[in-house]
This record gives sequence, structure tokens and C-alpha cells, in this order.
Amino acid sequence: MVPRIKSQVRLSLPACHPTFALSFWPLRMASAREVGLPNSVGFIGLGAMGKPMAINLAKALPAGSQIYIHDIVEAAAEELCTSFPQVIVKCENAKEVAAQADVILTMLPEGAHVKSVYLDPNNGILAALTSPTSSPKLLIDSSTIDTATSLYVKEQLAVLSPTTSFYDAPVSGGTLGAVNATIAFFLGCSASDPNLATLKTLLQPMGGKIIPCGGPSLGLAAKLSNNYLSGIITIACSEAMDMGMRAGIDASVLASVFAAGTAQNTICDVFNPVPGVCPRAPPSNGYQGGFRVQLMRKDIGLAVQMARNVGARNALGASGLGVYTAASEAPDCKGLDSRVVYRYLGGKEDWK
Repeated sequence: MVPRIKSQVRLSLPACHPTFALSFWPLRMASAREVGLPNSVGFIGLGAMGKPMAINLAKALPAGSQIYIHDIVEAAAEELCTSFPQVIVKCENAKEVAAQADVILTMLPEGAHVKSVYLDPNNGILAALTSPTSSPKLLIDSSTIDTATSLYVKEQLAVLSPTTSFYDAPVSGGTLGAVNATIAFFLGCSASDPNLATLKTLLQPMGGKIIPCGGPSLGLAAKLSNNYLSGIITIACSEAMDMGMRAGIDASVLASVFAAGTAQNTICDVFNPVPGVCPRAPPSNGYQGGFRVQLMRKDIGLAVQMARNVGARNALGASGLGVYTAASEAPDCKGLDSRVVYRYLGGKEDWK
């Protein structure tokens, strides 16, 4: 049985009004008919992104399927078990998840967490894979980490569990995208990869776009390039909004100008850093939720390091990293959504 795949139609407005999506159930995708969703899935990491992704997956799986979950914050796992008592099963560690599930997704904060979850000899995924009774597994890591760590994990799995397939598949679209199942997946594989149809069928209930980026770790390279650009745009958008508002332009009018001109961008249209411009965005909720400024600092740092490794010159990298580092340490910005750089730069928040 193949479940219906939920699609989204996004209607973009010329100014920064609340972005909304109309959901409908279309005819099934060809890949879904051919492959079908697995009946046994593992999900490790139930944070701001992982939790809504797991919820969307739980809604899409065939009747009788189960998702085995684990998170170090037990309350997050227990909440999902309560919401989906017949579908979601809480596990004590990654090893237990891997022992039960045929396909496992991970969404973790940093490279050290990915290494531990996958390679810990006692409680990691690998501990289950090396069991004599273990079956071939499909592993998908959607964490945003450095490419070297991802390649190391893949290499170790290939040596110690040759029947296991591991893919980097970081995402973009923020918490709103995760909730609305409109995030994009950047796959570390080629368009001819034999597992691509299976990967697409599994990821479609959670994301609007699935893009093969060429090969191992290239999904991460694409994500770091994307977040570098997104982070720099956020700073530029904050500065441009601030100076236009100080000149006397209403914030909503200024956002409409950017949307109609060559400065149009998703940050300004959907996640505008000025509170009140985009009512559904984190800045309009006290910068709560969203993509934490510490994580943006981490990603910009990883992107700058990647640029050095490949010989690319980033004229804005050092200054952008400096802004996010300082904002992530400022008492009134730490722990908040990354668009809080507008506050850090001195932007006016009570403009209405």
C-alpha cells in the first residue's frame, strides 16, 4: 500500500504578508507507486526541525507502519508517542532504533553528535548493524555538519557494515517549512543513484523539493553554500530595513519595495527580521523558535572553512561570521532565531 503524498501550493504575495500554503491530495507520484514507503522507519533527533518532520512522516506512512524514535530530551519523544500511540515507539538509544527499523533518519545539531549516534560501539547505530542478525539498512543524515565528518561516518559504515547505504541529506526551509512539509532536501548522491527512487518516496511526505547534488557529502556542500548565502542576506536585509526605516519609510512599505525590486529574497519576504512585518515569522514572536543564532554561527563557520578547503575566496565570510558570533553571545540575542541580528545591529522593533 502506497500512501498519498501531500503536496503544497505556495501563493507568493508582492509584499511581506503572512505566507500560506494550500494543501491538497493529488494523484500519487510515479516513484511512490513503484517503490512505496517502508513499514519500519527510525527517526533520531526530535528538535525544532526533526519533530515536525517526524510528525509529517507519521501521518504519511501506510497503516500498520511504525516509527522508532529516540532523542536525549525524553519529553519530546513522549509527546510524539502520545500523539501517535499506534505508530510511534520510543527507544532508549540509537542502537535500539537501528535494531528495529529498516530505514533510519537522523537530524542532529553537530558533527560530534552524528559521530556518536552512528559510531558509538555500545549504543550507536553501528552497534546494531554489526549484529549477526542485522539486515541491510538505509541511513539518511539530515544534520548540517562539516563534510569531513560525514565522509568519515560513511567510510566507517562501509568498512564495518558493507550492506549499509548512508546518505547525507541536509534540509533548508526553516521550522515553518518543516511544519508545512515544504523543506528542500539536498541529497549527497547522483541522479542515477540506485536508491534515489526510494529516497524520494521516503522524503516526499516531509519536503517539497528533493535535489540530488552529485555524490557523497555534496548535499552538505550545497547546504553550507545555501546557509552562507542565507546568513549574509539576513544581515544585509537587517541593515537595509534599518536604514530605510530610519529615513522614514514604513517597514511594511519598505518590505513591499524589496519584494517588487531587484532586492527580492525569501528572507525579506517570509522571515523578515523586523518584528511585525511577517506575522508568522519568528521575529514577530519575540524571535522565538526558528533557526537559532548559534546554529547560524556554526553553519557560517563551517561554510567559511569549506571555502578555505576548496580554495574559494569569501569577501563577506569573516565579517558575517563575526556578526553571528557576537550576536550569539549577546544576552538579548543568545538562543533566539538567527534573524535577531536585526536587534543586535540596533534596529527598531516597536515601529508600529
